[in-house]
Amino acid sequence: MELSNKDKAVALLSSFNTGDKTPISYINPSKYIQHNLGVADGLEGFAALIQSLPEGSIKCEVKRAYQDGDYVFLHSEYEFFGPKVIFDVFRFEDGLIVEHWDNMGDKTPPNPSGRTQTDGPTELEDADKTASNKQVVEKFIAEVLINGKSDNITDYINPKKYHQHNSSIADGLDGLGQALEYFAANGMVLQYDKVHKVLAEGNFVLSMSEGKFGKGDHVAYYDLFRLEDGKIVEHWDIIENIPAKEDWKNDNGKF
Repeated sequence: MELSNKDKAVALLSSFNTGDKTPISYINPSKYIQHNLGVADGLEGFAALIQSLPEGSIKCEVKRAYQDGDYVFLHSEYEFFGPKVIFDVFRFEDGLIVEHWDNMGDKTPPNPSGRTQTDGPTELEDADKTASNKQVVEKFIAEVLINGKSDNITDYINPKKYHQHNSSIADGLDGLGQALEYFAANGMVLQYDKVHKVLAEGNFVLSMSEGKFGKGDHVAYYDLFRLEDGKIVEHWDIIENIPAKEDWKNDNGKF
């Protein structure tokens, strides 16, 4: 039975646990564009990374996996130089992986509302609303996060139900507001400059954006949203610093 692209991506990450070599064949050996800037380009770069690590030192538990056309996006917990949470995005051509993006962060304790970086619903719903849910997130990022129209936030986020999985922020719009007030009071920034991709399946939408964070660090924002009835009701994220170009191990860029 032919595996779906989603199944192939899950199998590849799960092979870190099992040692199964078969999923490596799901990567196109002559075209594998790598956007993890700490890994060399091509299948050779991926293989070199794996070979450089002690056997069994990488573990992965996929928590969520969704598919948008030729793209598969996954939300996982890893053991990789300590506990990590990672978003992986794969692009397929003719059933083979030809491109990879990711965003990685350390696993942290539960946030002020007791939520972790990966818990919460996983079930795919509203498959017929994929396009409209994607549009909601695209408009939210453009209006609220990039252009700062915070008065419009309830056009996109359900004010009565907003579950937050960011490590430092509590549930609800009050929790988000308190976090933004803290940033402003301490001269810190949370700035979205450009959205590069928005991927969706049903009620789950992933955005991949670029901006500045904290003291002005150049970062990649990966935000996963769950929607109900056309409004955002849940949010997970990873923010990762983008290294200086002289430290890149490939020339493909973060996005």
